[in-house]
Amino acid sequence: MTRLDFAPVLPLPLLYALAALALLIVAFAFYRRARGAWARGLAFAVLLFALAGPLLVREQRAPLPDVAVIVTDRSQSMGLGTRGAQAEAARAQIRKQLEAQPGLIVRETSIGTTTGGDGNGTQAFAALNAAIADVPPGRMAGAILITDGQVHDAPTPENLQLKAPLQVLVAGGRDEKDRKLTVITAARFAIVGQWANIRLRVDDLGAAAGGTASLEIRIDGKPFGRRTVPVGQDTVIRLPVAHEGENLIELAAAPGPAELTLQNNHAVVTVSGIRDRLRVLLVSGEPHAGERVWRNLLKADPSVDLVHFTILRPPDKQDATPISELSLIAFPTRELFSEKLGSFDLVVFDRYKERGILPLAYFQNIANYVQDGGALLISSGPEMAGPESIYRTPLSQVLPAQPTGQVVTGGFRPRVTPEGKAHPVTRELPGQGQDNAAPTWGRWFRIIGANKLAGQTVMAGDAGRPLLVLDQVGKGRVAELMSDQTWLWARGFEGGGPQAELLRRLAHWLMKEPELEAEALTADIVGDEIRLTRRTMAPATPPVKLTPPDGKTVTLPLTRAEPGIWRASAKVTELGLYRATDGILSTVTAAGPLNPREVADMRATDSVLSPLAAASGGGVHWLADGTPQVRRTAPGDAAGGKGWIGLRANNAYRVTALEQEKLLPQWLALLLIAGALLLAWRLEGR
Repeated sequence: MTRLDFAPVLPLPLLYALAALALLIVAFAFYRRARGAWARGLAFAVLLFALAGPLLVREQRAPLPDVAVIVTDRSQSMGLGTRGAQAEAARAQIRKQLEAQPGLIVRETSIGTTTGGDGNGTQAFAALNAAIADVPPGRMAGAILITDGQVHDAPTPENLQLKAPLQVLVAGGRDEKDRKLTVITAARFAIVGQWANIRLRVDDLGAAAGGTASLEIRIDGKPFGRRTVPVGQDTVIRLPVAHEGENLIELAAAPGPAELTLQNNHAVVTVSGIRDRLRVLLVSGEPHAGERVWRNLLKADPSVDLVHFTILRPPDKQDATPISELSLIAFPTRELFSEKLGSFDLVVFDRYKERGILPLAYFQNIANYVQDGGALLISSGPEMAGPESIYRTPLSQVLPAQPTGQVVTGGFRPRVTPEGKAHPVTRELPGQGQDNAAPTWGRWFRIIGANKLAGQTVMAGDAGRPLLVLDQVGKGRVAELMSDQTWLWARGFEGGGPQAELLRRLAHWLMKEPELEAEALTADIVGDEIRLTRRTMAPATPPVKLTPPDGKTVTLPLTRAEPGIWRASAKVTELGLYRATDGILSTVTAAGPLNPREVADMRATDSVLSPLAAASGGGVHWLADGTPQVRRTAPGDAAGGKGWIGLRANNAYRVTALEQEKLLPQWLALLLIAGALLLAWRLEGR
């Protein structure tokens, strides 16, 4: 290709000034009707043209191929019906047509479902922009987006980065209908024993409003009944928060009159149960060195409401002290152990012995309290081995260790048993020593001989004597500590020990804190994986059956990760509810946010992308009408019509060689200027 170019001899401002001056001189000459004015103008024009440095430029050009991008939507909603098959067939046909086009580079990218919980939905334009980031606008032929139309990062037409036709091929059917359950708001926290409010809505998308829907409710995997809610209106339901920690609430709307999928008929809400105040009753039999340990531990927790009584004067002690001066207040035995016993979350007997202060009927009340879901902790001293032992009361019905009558003295280091290494109360207790290594904590000097009758011995003294025995009785829990020497750790004797951590875990296990459950199945979404954790005291555990949102159950064997903990994992491929069960325990978790955008509306649509396609010069075609033909169009021409889509032919090129030649040599310019001046002089002489 040959073209004209300039290489000025003088700076452009000076050249412009000379041109202006010449124009004034010539104009003045014409104004005065001077002979030869036009010849002077010709001389000035030749001079200025010569000073502009005209060049004749010859270019050798090599054509550059245009770039077309195919973006295929493989998100969760594309798995419905025949959408995926439609999209793959169209992609293959479009790819074949594009590869037959000369001077065209074809790029492909796809969109998956984000499962990490960010709720961004289908990010089609993020994928498109990444694919064309290194393509100059002058080489962009266009983009073909194969999708169901549910795109969640669509920009406004003014902010569309693609400067070429956007052709949208929509998979699915027109006028689809679907039922959707949406949790609008839900309480994140609630006080145990009270109610949590959940605002939800059931919509029949694409259908006439009105009617009702049946809503099934499950709490922690157990059925909680059904509710009837209006369709198309916000509804508030109140559900009880039964325990501390995570309360998993599952909601499932019954299928509607027309359904694309049941994946968006389900939702899960997690409500964290918080205890308002933990009420603890601590009864100390007599003052001793370790009594303050329990009191300090319980009083240090601001969430604990502690009621503490110490028996300073038993009934068999006779002296002249007036009855009115025996105590600050009377010991309210009937109120505590008959009327209000059920209001306590934990009852602790610290070195208490039976001296007739509490009638045997009250001990039976405590045993019944445990059977009905209460918590009991016994901290034993020498009195447990004597004739006044509380084991000789109806409490023996719920105690897991029977005293032998021995009180063994002598230094020993408490050890965590193999069962204890698997139990959350004593697992990874600081200082216990790895494998068979000796503990690093200080010694104790007294242990009450006992035989374990039930439960698990999680800590032991010398010769394997039970030191800490835990048991679940009925709906409640019991712990027996067969020593009163924990205060040695609190005082730092021989380096002390994890006294505060041990007693804290023990108290919270008794009060059924979920994190300290020995038997539990949990599921967590981490990145693109679902991780299952099974805590158990059993030597083996059955495999877990995992049911993803599509309902296709898979069986996952569990692998022992450490004592008492077994794990398994699986890939998360779609958003929604995942159910897991090992036949004994069940759990539920959700991949994605509370209301994933990906499943909010799963109907095929062209309304989201039509404005963008029109603004770019492209169009929207439904694959149900057939796959359109691909044509190349010139810039500015229509890029689509019935049954066909257009990609722009930019005719881009790069220059491979360049030759320059002066159009007006200096000698020729001088000759022309001189000739023009002589002509002007001759004309003026007439």
